[in-house]
Amino acid sequence: MSLESTFVSEPNLQDGAAFEDNLQLTSLVAARKQATEAGLPYGGVVPPTIAWALFRQGDAVLVDVRTAEELKFVGHVPGAIHVPWATGTSLNRNPRFLKELENRAGDKASTILLLCRSGNRSAAAAAAATAAGFQHVFNVAEGFEGELDPNRQRGRLGGWRFHGLPWSQD
Repeated sequence: MSLESTFVSEPNLQDGAAFEDNLQLTSLVAARKQATEAGLPYGGVVPPTIAWALFRQGDAVLVDVRTAEELKFVGHVPGAIHVPWATGTSLNRNPRFLKELENRAGDKASTILLLCRSGNRSAAAAAAATAAGFQHVFNVAEGFEGELDPNRQRGRLGGWRFHGLPWSQD
């Protein structure tokens, strides 16, 4: 679904669901503005809670760019599309990433949210997708597991799971 086709310019305060939809879509507009100001080469960064709301409502496609091993052993978001940015334990760059993204995520005007472990690989993937002509690509802040804490462990300083969003594990 395209960002322009879903954005509601005037929130309807009488309809709580419509108002909620508008707030989430407004977050994408704000993310794009911040990205432009920061010189990011993609649409911007959205918090995991906003990403989940947009995905759940069908306003965006959620694409997990982690490896198949990460999805299997760490967990994944039910219903998210898997298009790895890199493969295997050595994280070799997936040469088919852009073609697979186009085939699996819809047309280049779709609103696409990219998720990885901490937000770093998905930022690189978002930059590559934008350079290839995808118009509305956003990075999910904090990733699935968040950053390392002082004990060098993930999951305590943010991330999809930290925020209590839906996920499952094989």
